[in-house]
Amino acid sequence: MDKLLLGRYLQGDSLIHRLDPRGKLVLCFYFVLIIFLCNNWQSYLLLTGATLIFVLLSKIDLRYFIKGLLPLIWLILFTVLLQVFFTRGGPVYWQWGPFSLTQFGLVNGVFVFCRFVLIIFISTLLTLTTPPLAIADATESLLKPLKKLKVPVYEISLMLSIALRFVPTLMDETTKIMNAQRSRGVDFSAGSLKDRIKAVIPLLIPLFVSALSRAEELATAMEARGYRGGEGRTKYRAQTWHLRDTIALGVFLALTLGLLFLRN
Repeated sequence: MDKLLLGRYLQGDSLIHRLDPRGKLVLCFYFVLIIFLCNNWQSYLLLTGATLIFVLLSKIDLRYFIKGLLPLIWLILFTVLLQVFFTRGGPVYWQWGPFSLTQFGLVNGVFVFCRFVLIIFISTLLTLTTPPLAIADATESLLKPLKKLKVPVYEISLMLSIALRFVPTLMDETTKIMNAQRSRGVDFSAGSLKDRIKAVIPLLIPLFVSALSRAEELATAMEARGYRGGEGRTKYRAQTWHLRDTIALGVFLALTLGLLFLRN
């Protein structure tokens, strides 16, 4: 559980840390879109190189990003295997019943794996270099036009900030409960998959009780401080757009042109 990096922020003063959170949030979603322009190894190589440069600019150890990949590795491998054994096309290397190993299947499997890794790396980069409160403020700012349609923008950003803030706390709480269960003789790594799932179920009740207790404490604290929603509230830290943010947008546009040029 301590390997999950979602919602964790590493304080720093790198170029990536200093980018405007609104720009980083937009570019993160934009990256997820342009990754689907890749359809050959040259384009994946370009995007992988760009991602590694972003990681280097953040001055965060690459091991953090690999660590963030591990909790999802089984889901990634399962998806890759589906692509490998059920994609048809090209020379057939092996076949058994509905399963077949083809050239297109192998290539698609590698490409899907690269997509997962790059998306996880770039989203991890966003959360490690941007405080959860800044992400919530950026979301509120980007969704502000929807206020005219009576969309509760401030409430959505508040829920997002609370969720991001408490993900690491809940993960730490889960680790403590698992350690407590281990001290009573529970082995979470032994037995079949069914036995492991049964061993995890007793964790849910104390985890839900703890989460509800924290939610109640938070609500009481907000009421005690006279919280009345987002109307008329001002920000202590105003987000400002700088030249470096415009340059970052330009880099992503150049990256898009490069992918379109390399695309088959």
